Amino acid sequence: MSNKEILLDVKNLKKYFPVRKGFFGRQTQYVKAVDDVSFFIKKGETLGLVGESGCGKSTTGRTLIRLYDPTDGEIIFNGKDIAKLSQKELKPYRKKIQMIFQDPYASLNSRMTVGDIIGEPLDIHGIASGKERLERIHELLNIVGLNPDHATRYPHEFSGGQRQRIGIARALAVEPEFIIADEPISALDVSIQAQVVNMLEDLQNDLGLTYLFIAHDLSMVRHISNRVGVMYLGKLVEIAESDELYEKPSHPYTQALLSAIPLPDPKAARENKRVILEGDVPSPLNPPSGCRFRTRCRYAMDKCAEIEPQLKEIAPGHCVACHLY
Repeated sequence: MSNKEILLDVKNLKKYFPVRKGFFGRQTQYVKAVDDVSFFIKKGETLGLVGESGCGKSTTGRTLIRLYDPTDGEIIFNGKDIAKLSQKELKPYRKKIQMIFQDPYASLNSRMTVGDIIGEPLDIHGIASGKERLERIHELLNIVGLNPDHATRYPHEFSGGQRQRIGIARALAVEPEFIIADEPISALDVSIQAQVVNMLEDLQNDLGLTYLFIAHDLSMVRHISNRVGVMYLGKLVEIAESDELYEKPSHPYTQALLSAIPLPDPKAARENKRVILEGDVPSPLNPPSGCRFRTRCRYAMDKCAEIEPQLKEIAPGHCVACHLY
C-alpha cells in the first residue's frame, strides 16, 4: 500500500453546528460534530471509519462530499482543496466523489422510476442521452445484480437490499473515483449485508474504486477495510492497518469497542474479557476538557483533564491519541 499515491488528504477538518442564538441573533453555542480530524486515503484502498452513534462518522462523510460546508480545514482531493470551492466550481468534483446513503428508501425519490433515478446523474452532467442513456442505465442495473426491466418500476416495489443496489447503481452512473459509503448495510438483513459488501468489493476490484466505509459493525469493517479509523465525540482517536488495529488495539476506547464484538465460539466468548464503559457519552455541546474520553476511561490521569492528546505514531502506520503513549 505504501507506494500508492494519496487520493484524499483531510487536514484539520471541523464541522460545527450552531444551536442557540443569544442577544442580537448571535450564536452562543455550537455542536462540535467533527473537531480537528485529519487522515488520508490512498488510491484503490478502503478506509473504515467506526465509532458509536453520534461520534461524527456520518457528518465527516457528508462534509467531505460538501453536503455540509466545512467550518474549517482542508479537503484535498487529487491535489485540489475542495473545501472552499463554490457550488459551480464543485460540479466537476461531484462526478468524481459519490455517496451511498444509509437508508436506501429515504435516499431514493419515490415518485421517480428506477431508470430515471439512475439516469438523473447522467442528465445533470451531460454524459449520455437517448438510446445511449438507456443502454447505460441497463448496464448499471446489470452491474449491481438487477434486471434491465427493473428500470420501469418504482422504489417501493423493491426489497431493502434491492433498493440499496439501486442506490449503488446511481452512485456508479458518473464513473466516480471515490465513494463514501455511509453505513450502507446497517438497514439491511444480515443475509443481505454480506451480498452487498461482496458486491462492493467486486466493484472496487473491477472499477478501481476508492472507499470511505462508515459503519458500526466492527467485524464487517475488518472484512472490507485496508485501514480503520476510530472516532469518539468528533475526534479521531486511533487509526491503523486493519489487522494491526484489531489485534493490537491501543486506545482504551478501541479496546472497549473490540471487546464488544460477539464471538461465534461459546468457549472463546466466555473467556473474552469485556471492557465495560461507565457513564454516557458526553454532550458534544459541552465536551470534557483535555481528552474527551477521560470521563469514561479507567486509565484517566490528572494530565488527561488538562492537555488534549494528539495523534502520535506508536508503530509504522499506527497512530493513537492517548497520554498512555
